[in-house]
Amino acid sequence: MIIYPAIDMKDQACVRLIQGDYDRMTVYESDPIKVAKRWEAEGASILHLVDLDGARDGVGVNEPVVKGIIDNISIPVQLGGGIRDSKTIKKFLDYGVGQVIIGTRAIKDREWMKEMIRIYGDSIVLSIDAIKGYLATDGWRKVSDVKALDLIIELEQSGLRRIVYTDIEKDGMLKGPNFKIYQDLASQSSIEIIASGGITTLEDIRRLKDMGIYGAIIGKALYNGDLVLKEVLKCQ
Repeated sequence: MIIYPAIDMKDQACVRLIQGDYDRMTVYESDPIKVAKRWEAEGASILHLVDLDGARDGVGVNEPVVKGIIDNISIPVQLGGGIRDSKTIKKFLDYGVGQVIIGTRAIKDREWMKEMIRIYGDSIVLSIDAIKGYLATDGWRKVSDVKALDLIIELEQSGLRRIVYTDIEKDGMLKGPNFKIYQDLASQSSIEIIASGGITTLEDIRRLKDMGIYGAIIGKALYNGDLVLKEVLKCQ
C-alpha cells in the first residue's frame, strides 16, 4: 500500500481543516515547501497536495507553492483542488505534477471527464468526497444527489484507474476511517482506491492494507504527532 502524506494549502500556508470546514482551520506551517522536504526526508515516496483555495473558489492562489514544492523535491506529487478545465490539467502536468485529481467538474460534466481520461490516462485521478455515500462538490459546500458508487463504476468503464475517496464526516476527526465504505467499494469495483479521512493509528493502516486498499492519505495525524511517518511506512 502506498502512503501519501498530505499537504493542504490555503493562502500559501500548510493547514488542516475539520470535516472540510474552512472556519475550523489550523495553520501548521507557513512554508509548505519546508513540509514537503520534511516528508521526503522521512521516506515518503509521493505527496498528496490540495489547493483549498482552488477547491472552494476555483482560483489557484497556491500555484507558486506547488511549483516551489516540485522544484525542491525529487519525489512525485499528486494535486487536487480547483482543477476544472483541460488547460489547467495540462499546465500542472507540464510543471511536473504526476497526477491531477478532479472532483467538482467530473461530477458536473461526466463526458468532459471521460475525455480527460482518454487524453491523459493514468495522470487523471477522480476525487470522491462524500457524505453518506453522496457526492459533495465545490470545496465540500454542496452535496449532490449523485451516488458515489454510480459515478465510480461509470468512469471506471471509461478507463479510470484510480480514485481518492474521502468520507467527509471522518475527515480531520482522528476517529478512524469509514472501513465499511472502503470494503463496499473494493467488493463492487476493481478500481484502485486511495483512502482519505480519519486515518489515525497504525492499526487503521494495517486494516486498510488487509482489505486490499491501494493507498492511504494521512494528514492531521502526522501533523499532530499521533502518527510518525517512519513508523507508518513500515506498514506498507
